Amino acid sequence: MSDVKVKKTDQEWKQELDPEQYRVLREKGTERPFTGKYWNLKENGTYTCAACGQELFTSNEKFDSGCGWPSFFDALDQANVTTEEDYSHGMHRTEVMCSNCGGHLGHVFPDGPKPTGLRYCINSASLDFKKDGE
Repeated sequence: MSDVKVKKTDQEWKQELDPEQYRVLREKGTERPFTGKYWNLKENGTYTCAACGQELFTSNEKFDSGCGWPSFFDALDQANVTTEEDYSHGMHRTEVMCSNCGGHLGHVFPDGPKPTGLRYCINSASLDFKKDGE
């Protein structure tokens, strides 16, 4: 993660993020399913990193996976997300992070719809949303 552009101390992140955002983005936490503010949002727009504002996903790639978290079949730009293998909690997953600040977004799974077959399962706490036209 040495390639991240935005580097701040834990104290700076704690001042800028609310406690849930800090827990998810900086401590790799996960919000409970069906509780995040964006899991069921149907408006058109762009989802950005709640920590640094980088554009990550759009409503065009969002789909209802039934998992209780915002799900996307692709990123807005693959350069805006990074992935790494995650073996925590006794399982193997692929973690998704913001390439700009290194914030934990969620995980990507190979069970999504066409055309990618991917499901980016992303925590609402790691996202902000800009409606089209804003």
